[in-house]
This record gives sequence, C-alpha cells and structure tokens, in this order.
Amino acid sequence: MLGLDIRSVLAAGAVDVAPLATSARRAGYDVYAADYYGDQDLKHSCIASLSLTKQRRRKSCGRLFNNFIPEALLTLVKSLQKDRKIDVAFVSSGLDDSPDVLSRLDNLVPILGNSPELFLKVRDKPKFFMELKRLGIAHPKTAIAQNLEEVKSIAKDLRFPLLLKPWAGFGGVGIRKVSSPRELEGKFRSMHALSHSILVQEYVSGTHVSASVISIPGKALTLTINEQLLGMPEVGQQEPFGYCGNIVPLSAPEHIIDKCKDVPNRVVSHFGLIGSNGVDLVVSEEGIPHVVEVNPRFQGTIECVERVLGLNLVEAHVKACVERRLPAIFMETKGFCTRLILFAKQRSTAPDLSIIKECRDVPLPGAIVEEGEPLCSIVVEDPSRDALLKKAKQLSRSIYSSLSSASCEGCI
Repeated sequence: MLGLDIRSVLAAGAVDVAPLATSARRAGYDVYAADYYGDQDLKHSCIASLSLTKQRRRKSCGRLFNNFIPEALLTLVKSLQKDRKIDVAFVSSGLDDSPDVLSRLDNLVPILGNSPELFLKVRDKPKFFMELKRLGIAHPKTAIAQNLEEVKSIAKDLRFPLLLKPWAGFGGVGIRKVSSPRELEGKFRSMHALSHSILVQEYVSGTHVSASVISIPGKALTLTINEQLLGMPEVGQQEPFGYCGNIVPLSAPEHIIDKCKDVPNRVVSHFGLIGSNGVDLVVSEEGIPHVVEVNPRFQGTIECVERVLGLNLVEAHVKACVERRLPAIFMETKGFCTRLILFAKQRSTAPDLSIIKECRDVPLPGAIVEEGEPLCSIVVEDPSRDALLKKAKQLSRSIYSSLSSASCEGCI
C-alpha cells in the first residue's frame, strides 16, 4: 500500500542498499538507488541505479573503506534525478557520520525518516553517552582522545581491556581491543593513521546484539532482538569486530529479551527518532544490556526481520513516518533467519552466484573481489538456531570452493 502521494523512492547508502531496494519494490514503489558496489540484485530491484564502483569482468571492485567517498553519492543522486521525479529518500548504512552529506541529500530528495539533525544528535558519541548517563541507561564508559597522551590519561580511569574506536565508521572496521598498557601505544598509532579523533571505551564482555525498532513521535516498538555475528575468520572477516551478519531473532531467555526491548524503546523515544531505527547493545555476563550506538536508518537485518515477522519494513517505515502508525505484531516469530556476509579470503574472481537462491549482494561474474572485501551475502532460514548456522556455514564453504584466484591485472 503506497503512502499518500509517494510513488517513487530513492535508496541511498554505501552498503545494504539492495535489501532496502527489494523491500521498497515489494511495497509497490518505483525504486531508484545509489550505492558503492552496484551488485546484480540491486539492479534487478530498481528502475535505475548508479554506483561508485563500475563492476566489469577482470577488473577490481576496489576497497570500500579506501575508496568510498560519501559526497560522491550526491553526484549519483543528481544524475538519477535528471528527467525523473523522486519523491523521498530512504537511508541505508554508510552515511550515519556524514551530517553535511545527509543535509545535502535531504535538499536533493527529502529524507523520509530521521532528519540530518537527529542523525547528529545520536551519532555525536560523547554527548550521546552523557545523555544516556543522565537517563540512567547502561552504556560503556566512553571518552574522546586526539593524541596518545590523552588516550593514556583516559585509560587510567578505565580497566583493561578497553576498546579504541575510530570517531566515524561503520561495520565494526578499525575497532581494536587493548588488553594491557603495553599494547596501548602500538594500537593507538595504527588507528591514528585512520582517524584523528579516537573513542576510548570500556570493554563490556558479553553478547553483541541489535534491536530493530520502528517508532513514531513519543512511542517506539522493538520488533526483534537480533544476534550479531562479528569477527568470523571462517568467512574471511579480517577485522576482529567486523560485522559478518546476524541471526534473527536472538535465542535467549525471555527476561533478557524483555530487557533488550525495553532499553531501545526508551532510547529511540527519548531522542525523538521516527521510522526504522537500529540500536546496538552488548548484554553483559550479568544480563544487563549496554547501549553501544544508535543507527537512525534502515539496517542490514531488514530481510531477516521481514521473513521472521512476515511484514514489509519499508511499508511499516512509511506508515510510521507519514501516518504515525505502528505495525501490529500478532504472530510469534517464524523460526530463525540468518544473513551471513562472506568476504574474499584471497584476491578472487567472482563466479556466477546468481544461480544460488540463497545468495544476495551478488557481484558481476568475472569481477575481481579483493582480499578481505565483501564477496556476497547468504540468507538462510531454519526452525533451529544451531541448524541454521550450520547450514549457512556449509553453504559458505561450497561458495568458497567455487572461487578461483585472480591475477594481478587491475591490482589496487
């Protein structure tokens, strides 16, 4: 069902744009998209799409965190607008920490959802955590540092281990765990080359989860609590805290799930967020959810959440933003669904992955995927959480066995 006069929509972000575009198409909209990779399933969901990477046979797809420039997406959006009327924009991952780009995007195509000002409100980490402290919401102690002396001073007030995080980023890239004072200088210097401002954060040992939340002014509804899959070397993830996907929903005792739902509801409502939002948490070994960050846009969990709940998240987002209506969730979740992201374990030539029905984010056959870069995602369902993950890992091994290494033509 289309919301008011909205007919055409733009899905924009660095990554996770394909599932957002697919959801929007299923909701009945004409879809346009701007992203980094330009995978095959994104093109199939859109009337038109433009990407920063031009995938070609025997040519490299590049490296996301070296080559992605948020401002460059605006050029793609301007090109998509020529001779077309696009009513609203939906935001995916990659622009969270670029408020200026979001403001310019909003001027080109109105963002349906949180304003750039609201993005800034929850992504300015020191101010955000100060507000959580005022609200009495558990979170890791966090401070910002510009140099090694400041890091050492902050570290004196935090117990080891602790985390060093880049000021801006996504997907868990660049996060480093520091287990002792002896490791501090080396890990700081390696990070400082990537980010001049560094977050020094208390390390909370526990289970990493995310909440998928839909909200209207004054009220938020947590749809699902999701298990996060991080730092899995078996799928080629080289970053220790790098995002590898999720399992929806989290398998945990009911009282833990209830706590994990209550906290995001409070956070999202307090900051006045609307539409689709994500809240990342760490559930400590004592069972206390600690808020790590808020993603005030569509999340990479979108397809899995839709499958287990039997709803369309884009439709729910539009109704929340335009009609101020929350979805009615009457059913229990339908088993488990995982999205597992596979990364190239070596410089590889992409096979034709479109023949595998579980594959998503499908590259052009013959394109070269650099070592450590995303190869594809797989989406699998099963009534059992353990059987689900086993099935997904078996499929990933089959995909890896089909790869061939690429020559150095087009090396970057």
